[in-house]
This record gives sequence, structure tokens and C-alpha cells, in this order.
Amino acid sequence: MKIFSWVTKDTNIDFLKPRRLTYALSVLMVIASFALMAFHGFNYGIDFSGGVLMEIKSAQKINVEQIRRDLESVKLDELTLQSVGEEGNELLIRAQTDNNKDEESERLAVSEIKKILGDGYEYRRVETVGPQVGSELKRAGVLASLIAILAICAYIWFRFEWQFALGALLGLFHDVIITVGCLSLFNFDISLTTVAAVLTLAGYSINDTVVNYDRIRENLRKYKKMSQYDLINKSINDIFSRTILTGLTTLCAAGALFIFGGDALRSFSFVIFFGVVIGTYSSIYVSSVFLNVFDLRKTAEERAKDVNPFGNV
Repeated sequence: MKIFSWVTKDTNIDFLKPRRLTYALSVLMVIASFALMAFHGFNYGIDFSGGVLMEIKSAQKINVEQIRRDLESVKLDELTLQSVGEEGNELLIRAQTDNNKDEESERLAVSEIKKILGDGYEYRRVETVGPQVGSELKRAGVLASLIAILAICAYIWFRFEWQFALGALLGLFHDVIITVGCLSLFNFDISLTTVAAVLTLAGYSINDTVVNYDRIRENLRKYKKMSQYDLINKSINDIFSRTILTGLTTLCAAGALFIFGGDALRSFSFVIFFGVVIGTYSSIYVSSVFLNVFDLRKTAEERAKDVNPFGNV
């Protein structure tokens, strides 16, 4: 227990000191993520690309190359075989058929593949999605994500002063872009499940940021003479143990899903696991530290006077 005792007591860490380094790191990660999305692209799952997805299991180790040769007689435009698990007795088959024309061709392909492979395999998962359905799901996924993120942005904008709202939106943008860039980098499947994970990440990131912001606003009212630099540091330190402990418990759950959840949950669990890490980082070093750029002690009346120095003459 002594290992984690430092997160259960008051800390006095100068979070703002390395802010220039963390600003540069965040900018580089965002730029790299955009570059990955533009040049590397995404590995769209069957939900979005359409096609056939089959997960099979054998009592013995599967010869992947032999199965690839056996399936050459099936009219498949694209065939991907991926060994799953450490024992090598599970295989993921992903394919598009006859230019991915319709769902009937997908069902016929499944029947032919089962006929060629025979009864020596356990068919753990069989999915078919036509190209039109896949395209519609892709549009619906993108639209749902944009609506959800815009709704979060609207709430934050009305919930806080504009300086806080701007910092929260930067943190949200930072987390989503970098996480999606990592999905591209590691070639994870992009499916409806992945979209759900990204939206979950957005909610977690904003929640962490709102907790920090509430403490900063509370301390602004409580400590009138404390410098803004020290006040932001104190506010982050006040809830640092809560931030770390909450993150660790979520990481344990996401880590268990990633290790034991199988291929179907691999992308989802990765987004949650990585999102917790990057979300915790951004709630401190993007959203909260960013506030030091502004003079938070200025009242609305003082800001109005800056625009009209003569007041209501």
C-alpha cells in the first residue's frame, strides 16, 4: 500500500512549471495524429466497409497458409486472415466478395467458406454486411459523433465562463484527435463499437475537466489574494488524488477488457484504456494549465470597462 500512499495525501506539485514543454508535446501529438489520418488512413471494420467476417476455432493449431490456398476457389476480392490468441487455434476471416455487390453474395460466400473448411471448426462468429448498409452506418456513426461532441461543447460553453469553455473544448479536441490518430497508427478496426468508445472517452474527458474547473472557481472565490499561478496549482493538487485513483480504477477495468475481451472488444477497450490516460493528462496540462493564459480574477464589469473605458456615461 505504501506504493500508492502518495496519491492518498495532499500533494504540492508544480504542474504549471513544465507547461511550455507540455504545450509543445500536445501540439506535436495532434499534428502527428492528423498526418496519420491523412496518409495512413483507417482500418474500417465490417460495420463500415461491408463484407464477411468469420471467427473460427479448431482443436489444433490452424495452418493459415493452407486455409488461404483452400479459399482461393471462392470469388473473394479481398481476403484477410488473422490468427487470434496465443495458441494459434483461432482464426479471423475477413473478406469482400465479387466487388462487394450485395448481401446475397455475402451469404453465398459464407456458405462456400463453410463448405470448404468442413465440420472440423467451431464457427464462433459469422457476420455479413452489405456495402449499402456499411456506407449508411459510416455516415450515421460520423453524424452521431459530431452531434454528441457539439452537444458537449454547447453545455460547456453555457456552463462556464468563456475562458473555461475554451480550455475544455481544447482538451476535448486534443483527446479525440489523438485517440483517433492512435487507432490509425495501430491499425485497429473502426466500427460502431469503436465510435461508442470514442464518445465514452469524450464524456470521461469532459467530466474530469469539469471537476478541475469547479475546484478552480471555488478557490478563486476563497483565496482572493493568492496569485493565479499558485491558485491553479493548488486547485489541481487538491483533487489530484481523486483524479489518479479514479483513473487507475478505470484503467484496471479497461485493461482486463483489452487482455481478456477478445478481438471483438479489442478496439473498444483500447480506446477506453488510452482515452483515460490521455484524458487525465489533458484535464491537467491542456484544459487547466491553459487557464493561466487569462486573468481569471477579472469580473464581467471589469471586462466591460476594457471595451468601454468611459462606462455608462
